[in-house]
Amino acid sequence: MKDLAEKHIVLGLSGGIACYKSAELCRLLIKAGASVQVVMTQAAEQFMTPVTMQALSQRPVYGSQWDTRAANNMAHINLTREADLCLMAPASADLIAKLAHGQADDLLSLMCLARPADRVPLLIAPAMNREMWQHPATQRNVAQVQADGALVLGVGHGDQACGETGDGRMLEPLELLDEVIAFFQPKLLTGQHLLVTAGPTYEAIDPVRGITNLSSGKMGFAIARAARESGATVTLVAGPVSLPTPRGVHRVNVQSARDMLAAVTAHEPQASVFIATSAVADWRPASASAAKIKKEGSGQPPELQFVENPDILASLAQSERGKSRALYCVGFAAESHDLLVNAQAKRQRKGVPLLVGNIGPDTFGQDDNSLLLVDEVGTRELSRDSKLALARKLIAEIAQRLAVGASA
Repeated sequence: MKDLAEKHIVLGLSGGIACYKSAELCRLLIKAGASVQVVMTQAAEQFMTPVTMQALSQRPVYGSQWDTRAANNMAHINLTREADLCLMAPASADLIAKLAHGQADDLLSLMCLARPADRVPLLIAPAMNREMWQHPATQRNVAQVQADGALVLGVGHGDQACGETGDGRMLEPLELLDEVIAFFQPKLLTGQHLLVTAGPTYEAIDPVRGITNLSSGKMGFAIARAARESGATVTLVAGPVSLPTPRGVHRVNVQSARDMLAAVTAHEPQASVFIATSAVADWRPASASAAKIKKEGSGQPPELQFVENPDILASLAQSERGKSRALYCVGFAAESHDLLVNAQAKRQRKGVPLLVGNIGPDTFGQDDNSLLLVDEVGTRELSRDSKLALARKLIAEIAQRLAVGASA
């Protein structure tokens, strides 16, 4: 199932160089399953032709309130009546000012004003020069449209077409797609703060060698994204992986198990849910060599002594907040065999209310997975699906359990 299946989105373009990004955004929205109706201002047509947007959207593009294609000559009324969402991308300083003051002198601003605001939300992706963005008038207008119910998606930071660098860039198409998808997800964890660990840890043997595992971090990153989509505040403690940070998630990078424990301990007081998805190394070298260990010609490897790493999940689960369920702890078990037996035993050993098991060799590095949920009552299987789809199902499970706990 595509994330935006059966959604109809009105995509509005106002004048700005960022219109070039809107072509890709339109393509991505459609690829995600949405139908897209493009509406452009005359200024937008200076940067992107209606022909291009029509080819991408497979729909006629509207640009004038006097367009006679509408049988009743009321395009500003008709265009939003079947919409699930209106997205202004790019939204220029001029458009935002019009929306803030209720001005409606072109089709795009007329349409925004005339939309049924109670059922057709308005999302705004600003795009402008850094000085324009920082100007008090723009900030007042942004605050006003937010107060009026619009969701302002923020701006990016970086090089601008004018040659300057700063805030004001329109978010990238993939970022905007993620925001739109997140908007439609049920807000099951609003007010919750989730602390998630993901990826492997790395235990140094010497400056160029170490002990790690095949965990890609994809499941943990998917859980962090799904949690943020559900309305939660999310802190992601990530081992050494090269995955992009999910939008809206605060990321803390670590290397070793001890690094991860320190990061988790620092952020635990603010968290209400802890999900230990990371594949933490059970052991580490007792001491790492300060220089690269050289072969000695004996044909034998150097003798290494190992010590056990701290148990991050058990530490938090057995803490005062963990035992009282003020911190709801969820563990993961990546097994190679006997998943049910090993997962049940690990849940008991760690003292967590919910343990999620999977077969490591079948999921490491993959984009899909299957999960086994184990609690004090029994087990439930989540059949193989994309990791993001499974993450959303897991978040729904956790939200339901938190709701039951709160009402108990």
